[in-house]
Amino acid sequence: MKAGLIAFLAAGLLLVPSLTLAESALQKQNAVLFQQLQSVHRLNGAELGRLRQIFARSGFIGQGNPAITRHPMTPEQCAARIPGGPQSYDSARNTRICGDRYMAPLFDPTREKPSDAKACIDMFEFPNIPCTYPVVWVKAREAAEICAAVGKRLCDAHEWEGACAGALQEPDYFFGLGSLAAMRNAHNAKYGASKSWAYGPRFQRGICAQNSEKSASCGGGGFNSCGSNTYPTGAFPNCKSALGVFDLHGNAAEHMNLPMTPDQMASRGSTTLGVTEMKGSWFIWDKYQAHADWCRWRAPYWHGTRVMSPRSHENYHLGFRCCKSVN
Repeated sequence: MKAGLIAFLAAGLLLVPSLTLAESALQKQNAVLFQQLQSVHRLNGAELGRLRQIFARSGFIGQGNPAITRHPMTPEQCAARIPGGPQSYDSARNTRICGDRYMAPLFDPTREKPSDAKACIDMFEFPNIPCTYPVVWVKAREAAEICAAVGKRLCDAHEWEGACAGALQEPDYFFGLGSLAAMRNAHNAKYGASKSWAYGPRFQRGICAQNSEKSASCGGGGFNSCGSNTYPTGAFPNCKSALGVFDLHGNAAEHMNLPMTPDQMASRGSTTLGVTEMKGSWFIWDKYQAHADWCRWRAPYWHGTRVMSPRSHENYHLGFRCCKSVN
């Protein structure tokens, strides 16, 4: 199993140029990540070049500060937990519908088939490769740019919520109410009586990537004091929604687009986008639950900005996943 995982994650790594000793640990880590993305998702030179530019401009984006991050599980241990190994998460049908590996069609199973889906969502947090660590320290704007660089887009909040709850429903943003607080409260009131989690109707400990530790030095959330102590994606096979999407609870919280008007919906082609929405929970959740994290819950306006603001929020446990319009 270990040899198979190494071959799976390192496919094509012989093409990576020798890294000089002067390059930082984060740059080295990202160089491996870029090669994995190119190998698994078949990125072309232009797509890879755009990714490199976004990462380089930030100086922080990656899988956590290597100097202090202490992951609780290795990729090899992740592979051993998955019946059939990481490759078993691949689906030829979904790839045919979505146009990329490790994506899940978004639809309502009560009235639609997977092939009816008008959008797909990454099964795992970016880089959307099973048994890799999520990319964090990314602003909402950078997440949108990264998704665009690989031919996808940031998800609208209702798409992430549908992926989690197991049924995509029509957009429900209460635009007519005008204020963000009123729109959020109306939405949460509508779904509060039927709240659910990706894995079922009640919150459970031990089922998702939620039992890691916060760095002892982590106070204010700085890059040099807070390790991104995440698990490899997909390491908890039962932390999966009915639509086949993993790690919607735990691991990294995720940037999404919350439109304030119909013309800010990414799912309708907008690139101006709305305001930031942080979805899900993060890697210490079994020990400390700071807020609700049921599937259709919408958060207060934490660190809120427009998605495309250069000052949008980033931190050590905040990542993203992408969506893609199809059909």
